[in-house]
Amino acid sequence: MYKNILVALDLSDEGEQVIAKALRMQQATQARLHLTHVIEPISYAYGGDIPLDLGDIQQQLQKHSEEKLQKLIEKHTLTNSAAAVLVGRPEGEIHRYAEENDIDLVIVGSHGRHGLQLLLGSTANGVLHGAKCDVLAVRISD
Repeated sequence: MYKNILVALDLSDEGEQVIAKALRMQQATQARLHLTHVIEPISYAYGGDIPLDLGDIQQQLQKHSEEKLQKLIEKHTLTNSAAAVLVGRPEGEIHRYAEENDIDLVIVGSHGRHGLQLLLGSTANGVLHGAKCDVLAVRISD
């Protein structure tokens, strides 16, 4: 079955629903959990047109995200796990991490968008369409 499960989190409170599903999968398969969060570079938001030194802000975002992932590991007593904060486009970074770490299942949250919102793409949709392994989209209940 699954040996390495990647749990892609946005670090919101809704992520608890994704972790709950991941824990059930992990218990059933004894797989190793890899918790990840992807930060998009701040320069993406400005298209590189504004000459700002955003390095310190980017580092603070990364440190804050690493601390939140560590708290989740402690809260859920995840002894057989890894955590990584990645920087880049979420779909691409999730695919890259999955390939580099022999991930055989990616678990992501999904708000169950319909129609044009789904066609325009969400992170879950992007992960699904480029993944070389199984993807489980956990429907986030509002």
